[in-house]
Amino acid sequence: MTDLVVRRLLVDMEAPIPRHWCAGDAFRTAMFNALSMSFPVGEQFFIDSVRNGVKELPAELQEKYRAEAQAFVGQEATHRRLHSLYNQHLEKLGLVNEWEPRAREMQKLLEGADPRHHLGITAANEHFTAIFADWMLRNPDLLGTEDPRLVTLWLWHSSEESEHKSTAFDLYHALGGNHDWRITWFRRITKVFILDTLRQTVVNLRNDGTLWKWGTWKGAAGFLFGKRGLVRQAYPLWREYFRPDFHPSQLDASASLQWLEDNKHRYVPVGA
Repeated sequence: MTDLVVRRLLVDMEAPIPRHWCAGDAFRTAMFNALSMSFPVGEQFFIDSVRNGVKELPAELQEKYRAEAQAFVGQEATHRRLHSLYNQHLEKLGLVNEWEPRAREMQKLLEGADPRHHLGITAANEHFTAIFADWMLRNPDLLGTEDPRLVTLWLWHSSEESEHKSTAFDLYHALGGNHDWRITWFRRITKVFILDTLRQTVVNLRNDGTLWKWGTWKGAAGFLFGKRGLVRQAYPLWREYFRPDFHPSQLDASASLQWLEDNKHRYVPVGA
């Protein structure tokens, strides 16, 4: 079990977002914007999965998981709200969110399914976000300085994703979820997540008018596959999920803990 803290981030989301807010880089900005577009619908799915999973537990186990589940819901609901505000700015920039309606249609296919499937999908997504979060927290300079507010938003979000990375995984196993289905869903989510991220990134670049510029894809190659590239550094941690004895708590959370400690002035714990 993990002690989670729900925090209110002290950022003003009223001001417009710069066109290329992420280090002035078109590809980087388009990819982060694409991820933000997926968060409100995705995080609502995670919230529902955890809530419903706790309800399926025997009464004696519900008490064990209730506090963590409630805090997980609180963190994800806060992420959903702030990224909804973020996404409103993206609409004003002329970007079109094609990911969200597609995700809603895919979620309809799971209606009535065993809640363990929802938790297996959530756990798989949470592993993706945890390894992405760790990479971001260790390479914060790649976010640039054009919009310090968004840098704070992404690093705070990353810290909390690392913090609650075990919740859905533990609930999945508490309900009797097995290794084979966990891996099946991870393979499926890997394909869906990568394809949808790339698809929405391309859509964003096309709407931004930078899709066919050489500099866009030169920057993308370095960002993804360079010495500190996202794919290059995240791949070993992605593979860890396939181990039968894997648990999310085995991932190093020191970068998350350090950011939360160093940036206490940027948030207020709810109820504090």
